[in-house]
Amino acid sequence: MPPLTGPKSGDALFGSVERVNAELFTLTYGAIVRQLLTDLEEVEEVNKQLDQMGYNIGTQLVDEFLAKSNVSRCVDFKETADVIAKLGFKMFLGVTATVTNWDAEGTSCSFVLEDNPLVDFVELPDTCQGLQYCNVLSGVIRGALEMVSMKTEVTWVRDMLRGDDAYEMRVKLTKQVPEEYPYKDDD
Repeated sequence: MPPLTGPKSGDALFGSVERVNAELFTLTYGAIVRQLLTDLEEVEEVNKQLDQMGYNIGTQLVDEFLAKSNVSRCVDFKETADVIAKLGFKMFLGVTATVTNWDAEGTSCSFVLEDNPLVDFVELPDTCQGLQYCNVLSGVIRGALEMVSMKTEVTWVRDMLRGDDAYEMRVKLTKQVPEEYPYKDDD
C-alpha cells in the first residue's frame, strides 16, 4: 500500500481540478443573478435565493474538496477556517483569502478576499444597491461547514461593488454538532 501523502498545497489543488474558462464562469453567474432579479423582483428574495443556491453547492463541494485535498480532520474552527481560506478558495476559485478578526472565543472570524472572480465585469445599478451579489459564496461556506458538523452564520461585511476596499465575509460558528454514527459496533 502506498504511503499516505500530506495535504496538497492550494496551488497543487488548483492545478488538479478541472476548470472552466473564468470569463464563461463569471458571465454565466452574472446571467443567473440577472435572471433571478427579473423573476423575483425583490432584491432581498434574490439574496436569499443566491444563499440557498450556494448552500446546495457547498454541501456537494465539500466531498470533492475532502477527496482531492488529502486534508485530515481539523481539530477546531480556527484550523477549519485556515484550510478554507488557503485551500478551499484556491481549489475552486483560484484565489486565497485571509482569515482575520477572530473573537476571543475563537468562534467567529472574517474571510477577506482581495480578488473575487465572480465580480469581473460587474457594476451594480442604483436599483440593486441592497443586492449581495456574491451571496452564493456565503451559502457555499455555510453548506460545506454544515456537512462537517459545523452550523454557521455567514454575512457580508464589506463589498468592493459598494465601494469598500475588499470583500469580507463574517463567519460565526453557532453550533458544533457531535457526529452520530448510523449503527453501534458490537464488541
